[in-house]
Amino acid sequence: MAVTAQMVKELREKTGAGMMDCKKALVETNGDMEAALDFLREKGLSSASKKADRIAAEGTTSIMVEGNEAVIYEVNAETDFVAKNEGFQTLVKELGEHLLATKPATIEEANSSTMSNGLTVADHVSNAIAKIGEKITLRRFEIRTKTDADAFGPYLHMGGRISVLVLLENTTDSDAARDIAMHIAALNPQYVSRDEVSAEEVEKERKVLTEQALNEGKPEKIVEKMVEGRLGKYFEDVCLLDQAFVKNSDQKVRDFVASTGGSVKEFIRYEVGEGIEKREDNFADEVMSQVNKK
Repeated sequence: MAVTAQMVKELREKTGAGMMDCKKALVETNGDMEAALDFLREKGLSSASKKADRIAAEGTTSIMVEGNEAVIYEVNAETDFVAKNEGFQTLVKELGEHLLATKPATIEEANSSTMSNGLTVADHVSNAIAKIGEKITLRRFEIRTKTDADAFGPYLHMGGRISVLVLLENTTDSDAARDIAMHIAALNPQYVSRDEVSAEEVEKERKVLTEQALNEGKPEKIVEKMVEGRLGKYFEDVCLLDQAFVKNSDQKVRDFVASTGGSVKEFIRYEVGEGIEKREDNFADEVMSQVNKK
């Protein structure tokens, strides 16, 4: 029986196995869908779909730099333990190399792109899921390009729990760029400078600080000066250049950057699982649910 693309698609949707594995299963079973399902189960390749509804909020972030190009990206798994798995680490490296080589614009484009082994990223990840036994996803990535006159500062904290990529313009001091990235990993600023903070956000903060001062019983005539002083503290919390440098608390980051002769064009900071709602399992409820089934 001839194996059609529609048959391969149907088997893949049922099992979550890679496209080439599905095609092979159908060929081996002469197009018998049920036999192909058994074939994939026996080979341990039909596990991906069973894990599709699980939450993958662990894993790792990583950075890969090649010359004037760099990519920062996050690959998620279900448990922190898997992040130390050799197969998972190999997958992360392969994905980074592929992203730099192909430079897709979106996650969708990345997942549908073909790797050097002939598989799409989605199929390659599905095969890894079958081998490793956990849901794995390429969650996000950003690619950046610099000139020969600039410097990248890649920094991985706790083996990739946090990754920061800094781009310094008009200086080739990569050590300084990495020091700034380390600072960002520790203090987590939201902006490079005050110029990036929207007028709406500043006004919102000013109103909150004003109400706080008035509620403290401060005289209205000094509230405005108090608010401006507290607004300065707010900028220190959210703006990189206003922060005290972690390697020298007597020095502002802006002064350290100025000493390099360059400027911070941008930074990207990834932390594993940020923004993902993690499932909170209740062990007692789980036990009771099993008891009630009996």
